Amino acid sequence: MANNFFDSDDATVPMQPPGQQHGAQQDKLVLGSFHDQPPSQRRPYQYPPPQEPFPAWQPPTQGAPGSAARASSRANVPPAQPYPVYPPQQQPGRVAETGRAGSRPPYPPQKGKRRRPRLMIGCLAAVALFCILVGLVFTTAQRVLAFGSAISPQSPLSTQTGYMNTSERTNLLVMGYGGLGHDGAYLTDSLVVVSVNPQNKHTTLVSVPRDLWIQYPPSSGQYTKINSVYEFASNNNSNPVTGGDAAAQKISLVTGLNVKYWMTINFAGFRDLINSIGGIDVYVPDAFNACYPANDDPNINASWIKVQFNKGTQHMDGETAIRYARAREPLEVCGKGTSMNLAELTDFARSARQQIIIKAVLAKIKQISTWPKLFAAMTALQHTIYTNMSLADLSAFALKMNLSDPKTAHIGLSNQNVLMDSQSNDGQYILLPQNGNWQLITDYVKQHLYN
Repeated sequence: MANNFFDSDDATVPMQPPGQQHGAQQDKLVLGSFHDQPPSQRRPYQYPPPQEPFPAWQPPTQGAPGSAARASSRANVPPAQPYPVYPPQQQPGRVAETGRAGSRPPYPPQKGKRRRPRLMIGCLAAVALFCILVGLVFTTAQRVLAFGSAISPQSPLSTQTGYMNTSERTNLLVMGYGGLGHDGAYLTDSLVVVSVNPQNKHTTLVSVPRDLWIQYPPSSGQYTKINSVYEFASNNNSNPVTGGDAAAQKISLVTGLNVKYWMTINFAGFRDLINSIGGIDVYVPDAFNACYPANDDPNINASWIKVQFNKGTQHMDGETAIRYARAREPLEVCGKGTSMNLAELTDFARSARQQIIIKAVLAKIKQISTWPKLFAAMTALQHTIYTNMSLADLSAFALKMNLSDPKTAHIGLSNQNVLMDSQSNDGQYILLPQNGNWQLITDYVKQHLYN
């Protein structure tokens, strides 16, 4: 700055105004010499400062024109400034720390040395950030382990599948029920076997209709619909492990698949799960409309509403997705008009729609943008699912699934392939294997296991 006559490091030390340098000593700053200023430029009332106790160091005079004369003229004149003048190689504006003769004026501290406090602050900030991250990881790990313990009797980090390191198919029976507030709260109206080959990730979905008429308990001579096995064996969900094992064993006999693992899904919790991940995108292959209960609990509201689904991709929240997966009553039942597509209101079509919903949910969960929401989704899932798979195995199983592969097989047992309509002795609508041949079902599944 042209008008700043003070050293930027020490504002108390005056500097020579510009334009007063002489010859080869342009790099040298001479302070307070009355002989360096013409009389016409002197300021009034300038008095010489008191004599300093030690003489100032005199700069070398060789090699500069007129320097000898100036040095001679200065010999008997006391310096004007109260501070010594340093050699040119030293930075001006610094005062010796001691008055001892011959002591070397100290060099000013370099600016780089001032970074030490900043470096210490940076280190402290890094340590604080590390501690915060460790705390978050520890808290998240605790939350995840608690979640794993809540949804399964198995230890969260244990494995029964060897983390899917097997060449054999791993089969998981997924059972959906309405839960408290529904008629038949623990009747598993949705029965889907998810079969995965861990080596190539080939995935097959096998839907078993709820009205399939089977003998239960085994060898008892008593018959019931297959959707009541879990309800009966679990004693209305009071013992889910016994119920899940019983249902998995019966499904194994029907399909010919070795179903060791099972998972129950509460439809109410499934609705909350879909909402927690921001909804799902579902492609509706066939348009239809239907009657749907206005409330899950008929004791609260026993009326009906009309639901309509048009062909094409739709974004669904939890309630819409559940209606799409479960709707099956024609409009004629509730007096809301005439149904446009009765084929979509069968249990077979409903099973296919449930597969579509499962596929959409898994696709959404695997999206990176959804991962920040999974922590909140765990709360919904904790009240939604229960399984005999450990959390580690269930996670590995979900990662191995590939429902987007065009080779994924979708098998639906129906009266269009191996089943036939029938009626029980008490007048219930039931499904039986054609000609009473149960082997037809296992052969059909084996034949269509690969698309």
